[in-house]
Amino acid sequence: MTVDQPDAPALTLVSHHLCPYVQRAAIVLAEKGVRFERRYIDLAHKPDWFHAISPLGKVPLLLVRRDGNDTAALFESAVICEYLEETQMGVRLHLSDPLERAGHRGWIEFGSSILADLWGFETATDANSYEAKRKMLAGKFGRIENVLTAAPFFAGEHFSMVDAVYAPIFRYFDVFDTIADTEVFAQTPKVRAWRAALRRRPSVANAVTADYADRLRAFLAERDAHLLKIAA
Repeated sequence: MTVDQPDAPALTLVSHHLCPYVQRAAIVLAEKGVRFERRYIDLAHKPDWFHAISPLGKVPLLLVRRDGNDTAALFESAVICEYLEETQMGVRLHLSDPLERAGHRGWIEFGSSILADLWGFETATDANSYEAKRKMLAGKFGRIENVLTAAPFFAGEHFSMVDAVYAPIFRYFDVFDTIADTEVFAQTPKVRAWRAALRRRPSVANAVTADYADRLRAFLAERDAHLLKIAA
């Protein structure tokens, strides 16, 4: 794969408008102050060039232009974020202590498990499935409530990779809250405060396009989401 524009950014983030994993990488890039290009694709109609370089057929991909205009393609958001942390200048998003850093990586994986539950929650079409996933999400945020000891971010004043992972999760609920009260955060005041702090972060706000909420609502309608039936 070659790059025609010699002055193009060395990094291109292949994206989908709603993908939370893409948002992780976009937030990390913004926090580090790295210039990059966004290239959006339609996952329902993936272009041939995407199939050729994406082994899993998923976003994000990070295209890294190397010397000689050769381009490498990195896949999986965790790999991309670790690569950016290791290679890019700017603020460090991992803690320096190895044990604390390992703990953070554990909570990043926990965030991925929340996203799996969140998919079931937002695509539930009946009350029983919706309530089961709602309780599961509330329980997981309850676990996080018990480990939050500082503010405003997960590690206190230092914005970390954990924050980049959870900000896209909370963004879903920014939209859900305009539809119905899910009560997922009813018993987690520290999580609510963390969520509010992340919402105000410029890197978080700018990780999606201005029509994100409209796109998410349209997705819910296409899936006949029970969440919309509650509002009705």
